[in-house]
Amino acid sequence: MEELTEQKCVACRVGAPSVTLEERKELQPQVPEWQIITEDGIPKLDRSFKFKNFKDAISFTAEVGAAAEEEGHHPRLTTEWGKVAVTWWTHKIKNLHKNDFIMAAKTDAIYKKYVQT
Repeated sequence: MEELTEQKCVACRVGAPSVTLEERKELQPQVPEWQIITEDGIPKLDRSFKFKNFKDAISFTAEVGAAAEEEGHHPRLTTEWGKVAVTWWTHKIKNLHKNDFIMAAKTDAIYKKYVQT
């Protein structure tokens, strides 16, 4: 199976199928630090990342933003001193799509650069 970090997001449209429960069971172990939360009835992938300082938090936020722009799939990012919260879901279908798991894996890969000091 191809690593999620190597996959590309596909264009999503209203009515596109969300991931099934079986697909979630297959995908979630590939992003084990992410929690599936529900907000306003919408399932979302959520994770907080810790940093030594604000400069690293801002830099990480910018890198995640650049990756999101490249893939055409955008998260909610909340940046504070020493912490960035990232939440992925597919707005058009108000649910989780494989794109969300792909981007969660790519976000984890970006973070690895910050914890290897």
